[in-house]
Amino acid sequence: MIMTTSFDMVFIGLTITSSWGNGHATTYRGLTKALASRGHKILFLEHDMPWYAGNRDLVNPPYVSVCLYKSFNELKSKFEHVVKRADLVVVGSYVPEGAVVGEWVTNTARGLTAFYDIDTPVTVSKLLKRNYEYLTPQLVQSYDLYLSFAGGPVLEIIEKLYGSPMARPLYCSVDPSLYYPEKMDAQYDFGYMGTYSEDRQEHLEKLFIESARKWPRGRFVIAGPQYPEKLSWPENISHFEHIPPKKHREFYNSQRFTLNITRADMVQAGYAPSVRLFEAAACAVPVISDYWEGLSTFFSLDDEILLSSSREHTLRYLCSMSEDERIKTGLRAHKKVMSRHTASHRAEELENYVHEARRRKQHNLLYKSIVYKK
Repeated sequence: MIMTTSFDMVFIGLTITSSWGNGHATTYRGLTKALASRGHKILFLEHDMPWYAGNRDLVNPPYVSVCLYKSFNELKSKFEHVVKRADLVVVGSYVPEGAVVGEWVTNTARGLTAFYDIDTPVTVSKLLKRNYEYLTPQLVQSYDLYLSFAGGPVLEIIEKLYGSPMARPLYCSVDPSLYYPEKMDAQYDFGYMGTYSEDRQEHLEKLFIESARKWPRGRFVIAGPQYPEKLSWPENISHFEHIPPKKHREFYNSQRFTLNITRADMVQAGYAPSVRLFEAAACAVPVISDYWEGLSTFFSLDDEILLSSSREHTLRYLCSMSEDERIKTGLRAHKKVMSRHTASHRAEELENYVHEARRRKQHNLLYKSIVYKK
């Protein structure tokens, strides 16, 4: 284990102030909180967007300084000196004008620069289609470090195909002070949290909605925005458009089982767990999930996580699993998350990556100086 060195860090991310319709905010909150507890000084810069401005649920986190900017020009004029002197500057995926911001950061920063891809499978898909909304192939090579929400083969693509000097997994995580088991009466037999997405809807219909239709006495709940009004749900499904993070623990603990459905791009890439998966498991709620390559590297299949590909599979768990086994399954998943997937684990991993990237950069500079002298 590497001894902790205090760093000045700047994050330029999609949002940390609003969890509305995104998974970025909770990820940044957990990571920066854990980094701050380890002695690092952190500034988070966020583009002031109207849809987040109206739904901010954490304006001034106590563990990180947050500044909003209204344009790239304002970002550059107000924070160039901070970016220049920071030990590490991290630019996140889906940052507005992200490619422009990234080019400015990599040309300005004297310390290390990193791209934090919270949407890796989507990003790689965009790059393959030459959609450079927030990242270009040139920038992949320019960042000293590529931090990825997905692991496995996609890291090799980022390094070998796009030329990243160092691509490493920095998966989503959970804050144990916010997500933990609570004894309470189950209000629902089965729950699901997720923003509406066309590529997830087929699985939601098959694993969740059809199960509710087949079992009318069951109690089901969906939490998430942007579901079309034309969707017809059985009467035994309750729907909440948004549940703030401070209510997530209560939401999970009010369920006997919870559902995880993975975005199509993430299924195709594999090795890309969602933050909801870790949150639910941290609450010791048994997770029923679709299958994707690499899932077994995070949880033991059919022991710590339950797999389903049909209504019949789902209902077998909901109606036939004993209460004792249900509880044990959730506790096994909880133990795994606490041992490997907390925000503190990610903070330590990031520190190690920073040390590794520094050594690589120093080695390359030394090599270039020797070659130049020759």
